[in-house]
Amino acid sequence: MSFVKSKGFKYFKNLMIGVGAAFVLAGALFKLESWEGASEMLILGMTIEIFIFLMLGLLGPDPDYYWDKLYPGLADYGARLQPLTAGGVQNQPEFQPLHGDVVERQLGGMLTELQSMSKSMGALKALQEVDFSGTSEQMKTMSNFYSKMNEAMSDMAKSTEDVKAYKDQLTSLNKNLGSLNTVYGNMLSAMSNIGRQ
Repeated sequence: MSFVKSKGFKYFKNLMIGVGAAFVLAGALFKLESWEGASEMLILGMTIEIFIFLMLGLLGPDPDYYWDKLYPGLADYGARLQPLTAGGVQNQPEFQPLHGDVVERQLGGMLTELQSMSKSMGALKALQEVDFSGTSEQMKTMSNFYSKMNEAMSDMAKSTEDVKAYKDQLTSLNKNLGSLNTVYGNMLSAMSNIGRQ
């Protein structure tokens, strides 16, 4: 039975199927065109196909799925499968073997997720159908508004600098007035002293 699962046998099986199909088609072509040897070609092709179908029927299907190699018995609904893990998880008390009901529950969860995704896609489709034709004009208006706002902020910043310079000048003027008051007060007191003498 190991020969049946070998690559060489699989290649031979595919070769026989292709050759048999080619002979059947050639025989049918010969028959349709009424060429010489049409019956013999058709008989030969059909005989090869009979042999091939008998062989395929006796051997049965050969699954080539990777998960069948990892989980032998996956195709059997009632099989008690244990997931492959790195380590001794099977010895832990919370370990639950995988079986048909667990797979069915997980597939149900996946179906719920897919339905949720379908609703989200519907919402995206509705968003796609929204008319955004006036949006360009609104964006221009908003851009114009923001540029005017930036100009106003720049002007305010300049006026803030002007106010600061004005405040500095007022402070300097206050100091000068204070000095002048002191000088004036000294002059008044000097003049009153002169008047007493």
